[in-house]
Amino acid sequence: MENIKGKVVAITGASSGMGKSIAITLAKNGAKVVLGARRTERLQQLAEEIKDKGGEATFITIDVKSKTDLVQLVNTALQKYGKLDVMVNNAGISQLGRIDELDVEGWEEMIDINIKGVLYGMAAAIAVFKRQQAGHIVNIISTAGLKITPMMGVYAGTKNAIRTISEAFRQESDGSVRITGISPGYVNTDFASNIKNEEMKTAVKQGMQQMAIDPVAIANAVLYAVSQPADVEIGEIVIRPSKQN
Repeated sequence: MENIKGKVVAITGASSGMGKSIAITLAKNGAKVVLGARRTERLQQLAEEIKDKGGEATFITIDVKSKTDLVQLVNTALQKYGKLDVMVNNAGISQLGRIDELDVEGWEEMIDINIKGVLYGMAAAIAVFKRQQAGHIVNIISTAGLKITPMMGVYAGTKNAIRTISEAFRQESDGSVRITGISPGYVNTDFASNIKNEEMKTAVKQGMQQMAIDPVAIANAVLYAVSQPADVEIGEIVIRPSKQN
């Protein structure tokens, strides 16, 4: 893991769940982390926790629905540490239900955060990576979409959009900017908290109780991907509970 030391890593959705675990794990291994999320108090607590353990961290309050906020996240890395090595697009949201329930507001929220939010993060980082002639994008995707199921149609669609975009970027890149997609299955987070459909919220919570894995498993995958030497690119990693179908 020597290659991770000193790397500057920006993380969206860093205040809880997988984003928080990614930040703690990377900082513990010598990365300088730039935390972005909407909940300022949680970001501050996390940054202090990392610093108390000898790590380096800074934070900025952002909403990934704003492309200006993503530019500010990247600029915070540049101002504080003089560079950006890795952009982790982790922020995401789910609204699960039948398509004919016509939760158009939920669809738009998922498109704004899961697709546009990731694209805004990629755009902000790529502008810097091109100047540096080096960089690494990590998109947190989902196992949703690898297996199409009812009630997850639009959510899975947003995740498959990022899967497609990530692969297209990989093919377009000359190798100086690498990209990795990580698709988690059930992970023990507050993922279900925003789901409006009570039936699906209950089902997701039950699935988590029965099989969810610790978010550190996802953090370790990010650590593995970004610690590779410059001539090695980890394309896509799928991480799910061993019990998950």
